Amino acid sequence: MDKREFKNRVYSLLSQMVKAMANPHRLEIIDLLAQSDRTVEEIAAETEMSVANASQHLQILKASNLVEIKREGNFIRYRLGDKSIYKSWYNLREIGFERMPEIEKLINDYREKKNVLEAVSIPDLMHRMKAKKIILLDIRPVEEYNAGHLPDALSVPIDKLPAILKKLPKNKHYVAYCRGSFCVFADDAVQLLKKNGFNARRLEEGFPDWKLKGLPIQINQ
Repeated sequence: MDKREFKNRVYSLLSQMVKAMANPHRLEIIDLLAQSDRTVEEIAAETEMSVANASQHLQILKASNLVEIKREGNFIRYRLGDKSIYKSWYNLREIGFERMPEIEKLINDYREKKNVLEAVSIPDLMHRMKAKKIILLDIRPVEEYNAGHLPDALSVPIDKLPAILKKLPKNKHYVAYCRGSFCVFADDAVQLLKKNGFNARRLEEGFPDWKLKGLPIQINQ
């Protein structure tokens, strides 16, 4: 094998992996699997795809070793092949923020309508947590919370939040977080809390971003 053939082959293999990620549905699947393992049916429901389409996208990701399967009895659950997969997704997202102003504008336009533009950064949140000045709300589904969550966060799935508003003290500061920068659960939570007289802000990023930075998490067995 000469030098040119070697380079052609290695870049071709890398391009196959990039091609596997280069699809909006598959990027969303990677984002979802960073929260917790899932069945194809769960992924289909979350992404509003048919089971057949979700399965096809998963097979493409699996062929490039981006996801792998775990058998639990009669069920097959999918998970990310390695933590570096989400890191690659995170880096792609950050490049998008830096090089494509349309992304930031799209997000800001959406959140401006909900009056939730103001957000808390992870360093700011860490400071507030040490000072015990906030109540931290995990707005994701309980299955994702159980798979891993920020220390001392309360599990309050977005569909359960209206029912517990009267039980929450209004003299506290609240920070809501969900899956990440593109997740809207925290936006909806902050909007609802503000409408009911609470002091609330959303976390700028999400649970996988916190975990990626090597910060402590809690897992419910």
